[in-house]
Amino acid sequence: MRFLETPLPGLYVVEIERRVDERGFFARTFCEEELGARGLHARFPQANVSYNARAGTLRGMHWQAAPHGEVKLVRCTAGAIWDAVVDLRPGPTHLRWFGVELTAGSRTQLYIPDGFAHGFLTLADDTEVFYHMGAPYVAEAARGLRWDDPRIGIRWPAPPAVMSERDRTYPDYVDG
Repeated sequence: MRFLETPLPGLYVVEIERRVDERGFFARTFCEEELGARGLHARFPQANVSYNARAGTLRGMHWQAAPHGEVKLVRCTAGAIWDAVVDLRPGPTHLRWFGVELTAGSRTQLYIPDGFAHGFLTLADDTEVFYHMGAPYVAEAARGLRWDDPRIGIRWPAPPAVMSERDRTYPDYVDG
């Protein structure tokens, strides 16, 4: 696995290293030892899948409040998404965002540390997203912010066509 640094500390784009032969290829998509060697969270007690029927489906921006913060390792297993994260941690990158396209064909992943809001926009019909979760989901700790909060200014590749009422009505982010 190759860990590519992003402008936000602790956030990595993770590429697989393919071992190619006449059959196709083999690659690791998760390695506890490699994550641990980088000082990254490596225990994932829960895995989730999100199926999205239509291109233009937006999910987000979500996070879990302390002490139930979640580390995520996100991969698109069918179709394509534009994945976005916002750094909610105090410090010099507070409220900075990062976006990356993840596709089933590239098999690229995004390692998201605790302290980030996360969301994505599907770029194709029948898109599936697989998440390794660093902590079990706690409904009472679920939080969200408005996907188009002007203070943050995420530049989505297209306007959303499908959203849940919950995601549509999240407020702008308030510090604290």
